[in-house]
Amino acid sequence: MTGSVLTIEVYSDVVCPWCYVGKRRLEQALESTGRQESALVFWRPFQLNPTMPKEGMDRRVYLEAKFGGPGEMQAIENRISGAGASAGIEFAFERIARTPNTFDAHRLIWFAQQQGRQDAAVEELFHGYFTEGLTIGEAGVLVSLAGRAGLDVAAVGRFLASHDGIEAVRQEEARGRQLGIRGVPYFVFNGKTALSGAQPVETFLEAIEQTTR
Repeated sequence: MTGSVLTIEVYSDVVCPWCYVGKRRLEQALESTGRQESALVFWRPFQLNPTMPKEGMDRRVYLEAKFGGPGEMQAIENRISGAGASAGIEFAFERIARTPNTFDAHRLIWFAQQQGRQDAAVEELFHGYFTEGLTIGEAGVLVSLAGRAGLDVAAVGRFLASHDGIEAVRQEEARGRQLGIRGVPYFVFNGKTALSGAQPVETFLEAIEQTTR
């Protein structure tokens, strides 16, 4: 199943644990179909917290307000950790001190696409936040993660200090909302078949087959 072109747009946010799980499950599906090298995957911005202050906020305060309390939050994290473990992800929620504003992280992802390192940048952002507990709203952290993804750190530093990519990211995010996306991850295959959520690998396989048959 490697003949036809396969383009996948993934709307996600780097503070969304299910987006990380969805990334792994998509990768597993692509690998099992022999498309891990040929598929064109583009990461699109979708801020879960577009009004988050630039400096972010205490993660526990934020999540307990959102989900109801420490008991509910712990149950959700346990469920996510189980899903992550089955996908080869080590979630370390206890290391995460703050929920950041992710707009600059999305700008970095946009910049990385221009350099052919987008997937690597997304991977480093997810790993940095969910496994290392790094504050990915800070420019210095973003520059460091960009370097790990194979990007020129000086160029990334200049980019983040500029206004480049701001309008482009806003337009990409607006397009996602025009598509009716209300939650992420959200996957669009060849501009037509859509999947919402971190679906099982089998569901990704069905979408790929449906799109490319």
